[in-house]
Amino acid sequence: MLKEEKGILYLVSTPIGNLGDMTHRGIEILNSVPLVAAEDTRQSRKLFSHYSITTPLISYFEHNRFSRIPRLMEHLNHGKDLALITDAGTPGISDPAYRIVREAIEHSINVVSIPGPSAMLAALVASGLPTDRFIFEGFLPPKKGRKKRIEKVKGAEATIIYYESPHRLARSLRQFYEILGDRPAAVARELTKIHEEIKRGTLSELFAYYDQNKPKGECVILIGKNDENVYF
Repeated sequence: MLKEEKGILYLVSTPIGNLGDMTHRGIEILNSVPLVAAEDTRQSRKLFSHYSITTPLISYFEHNRFSRIPRLMEHLNHGKDLALITDAGTPGISDPAYRIVREAIEHSINVVSIPGPSAMLAALVASGLPTDRFIFEGFLPPKKGRKKRIEKVKGAEATIIYYESPHRLARSLRQFYEILGDRPAAVARELTKIHEEIKRGTLSELFAYYDQNKPKGECVILIGKNDENVYF
């Protein structure tokens, strides 16, 4: 009896704001697979509607991973392809995609990345800070452990990148200033959208600005090296 061929796991990047940033290859994959696993199916339906994609959606996120991964693996092990998408950007960046990728590798399932938008990279290349070395720290803990996480990268010879929610932005900028010193930095928000904004300055200047001007939309914080000569 011939062994059944396993399906392919596609990691498909989706727009971080502007729907026009979806790649042709990404659309082709989402149309061709029999099932798409999405972080938030309600959010993904907006993208599907825009591009007339009718492929069935199933949710896959941090809090349902224990029950969902076995089901998705069964799908792949039966020779059916699967596409994985996040709410916005590249799967695996600050979301649980890596868990199913690791499981797929253990089952000898081919994992194919369909590259595309990434808020981290979009912010980095437009920041004006050095791009030769960078560290991505994702989201800081909302409460305990923030100071320790920041102190760990204090001596890093690289641009440091964080994701942050708008209501914690000023607090984070103040903490970075207090722990790392008054380094050159940038804050990018609403990337690729109508109200896209990139503010550049020192950490103290950015804190002063956002302490008085409450931002909207998810933010990317980029911090230069302590001895960096780049000042805006």
